[in-house]
Amino acid sequence: MSWIDEVHFNEAGLVPVIAQDMETGRVLMLAWANREALEETAATGRGVYFSRSRHSVWRKGESSGNVQFVHGMELDCDGDAVIYRVEQQGGIACHTGHASCFWRELKSGGWQECEPVLRDPKELYKK
Repeated sequence: MSWIDEVHFNEAGLVPVIAQDMETGRVLMLAWANREALEETAATGRGVYFSRSRHSVWRKGESSGNVQFVHGMELDCDGDAVIYRVEQQGGIACHTGHASCFWRELKSGGWQECEPVLRDPKELYKK
């Protein structure tokens, strides 16, 4: 049995992937991967995911330049979630220009921004 056969994909053929900073342990983002994305990540060492909105594989940083170098992959005990241990180029993982996609925290008045935008998203995705 191949390593990929131990991954339990959902009915849509996807598995959730957490990108975690390999140095700090901080969770940078949650995305999805299909079989092709996981295999490409393992083969190339680059963060590759599946875009549910575009219905296609995407390589992190191909538009923004904020590439993820994957230094390890972990599979949870049930085989239905993966962690990519990454080195995040450019210090920005989120399409909003934040370091992490988790930049809001719950306060008494609701969700509040808890970290700054590092780069305007319009600058990240100029074409």
